[in-house]
Amino acid sequence: MTSYQVVGIGNAVVDVIAQCDDSFLAHMGIEKGIMQLIERERAETLYAAMKERTQAPGGSVGNTIAGLGNLGLQTAFIGRVRDDALGRFYEAALHGEGTDFPNVPVKEGELPSSRSMIFVTPDGERSMNTYLGISAEVSTEDVSLDVVENTAILFLEGYLFDKDHGKAAFLKAAQGCHRGGGKAGIALSDPFCVERHRADFRRLVAEQMDYVIGNEHEWQSLYQTDLDAALKQAALECELVVCTRSGSDVVLLRGDERVEVPVKRVVPVDATGAGDQFAAGFLYGYATGQSLEAAGRMGCIAAAEVIGHFGARPEVDVKKLFAKHGVI
Repeated sequence: MTSYQVVGIGNAVVDVIAQCDDSFLAHMGIEKGIMQLIERERAETLYAAMKERTQAPGGSVGNTIAGLGNLGLQTAFIGRVRDDALGRFYEAALHGEGTDFPNVPVKEGELPSSRSMIFVTPDGERSMNTYLGISAEVSTEDVSLDVVENTAILFLEGYLFDKDHGKAAFLKAAQGCHRGGGKAGIALSDPFCVERHRADFRRLVAEQMDYVIGNEHEWQSLYQTDLDAALKQAALECELVVCTRSGSDVVLLRGDERVEVPVKRVVPVDATGAGDQFAAGFLYGYATGQSLEAAGRMGCIAAAEVIGHFGARPEVDVKKLFAKHGVI
């Protein structure tokens, strides 16, 4: 039986990335700089319109887990793919990165593997058009107790909280993780997702989560108040609270301890995956017993690396960047 340092549960999405200009976005009716959920027919139309596309395994938590694998941790990712070309690509890519993928591709069912068409404009903004397909069907049957009871840290993706079977899967995973002595946490993922399920998110954060990562908009949505008040309330309900603020200082709270980590502003080449790699850097620090400040700095360094190139996963040895910046 394998013991893991971090196990993630999230949407198993293949990212399909292409460069374009603003006029293309306008012509295709794509709203710039946000993630939109789309239906199958729209997905096929946008895929066909992409030029010089590149393909990579993605999904928010999937990107984070890949970043942690890059940093040398023992990781696994729980997600759902179809036994089709994209699903087999996703499985092979994770294994190639050293991450275990306990769930074999599903042979039966109508929904295909998930994909996100990401259009990157010259200013580095990414416009994501995601067809969730089979990945959104993660349920309790996908959560292996042998995996979640044998991890030090569990990391959940808020997007999967949109469906009742996703909520049940998260509860099973968190309880299993705690039985094994691990810590469970979640990325809030999206303010609109939080708004749709606010009461359930509040209950999950207060009763099951040991740490929560969110941006300022997600925290404000969760508590329906200004950021300072939201973070104070969160710190009363959850052991460890992390707030990113779009280029401003990152705030980390643990009990009475408050740390603000400055963010070095850089011109992004492609902002895809910045939050995902922040989470990877932070969780590396958390998993290896670093201080809040060091863990926050690690998150910022990892995020800065990924926005300096196309794609949502690191292209260099991020641990060497940590050493260069004196955090390890």
